[in-house]
Amino acid sequence: QVQLVESGGGLVQAGGSLRLSCAASGRAFSSYGMGWFRQAPGKEREFVVAFSRSGDSTTYADSVKGRFTISRDNAKNTVYLQMNNLKPEDTAVYYCAASRLWFSMIQDSYHYWGQGTQVTVAS
Repeated sequence: QVQLVESGGGLVQAGGSLRLSCAASGRAFSSYGMGWFRQAPGKEREFVVAFSRSGDSTTYADSVKGRFTISRDNAKNTVYLQMNNLKPEDTAVYYCAASRLWFSMIQDSYHYWGQGTQVTVAS
């Protein structure tokens, strides 16, 4: 089992940047595929980015491609989401998740979730 704790959210002006962190504890962090999802007010939670166990495969949602970058540091048991050129439509609670699968974009295949961190982008 793995526990996930997100941090780094906050309020930022449009065009600004934030870096989210997801610290993992528990079983071997490197054995999980990782992902970030987000949920905006009144909307369903949606996929943002998925990252394979090995770190050599990554897929981004079209809405964030070219602006967001995921990375992982297995030595620190941490996944990062660098978010640049933020837009008001990026406002949401961002969730880090871990999957026993090597790689997945499907929410239902993620077994462990963090509590979420709020990102608010002001126009």
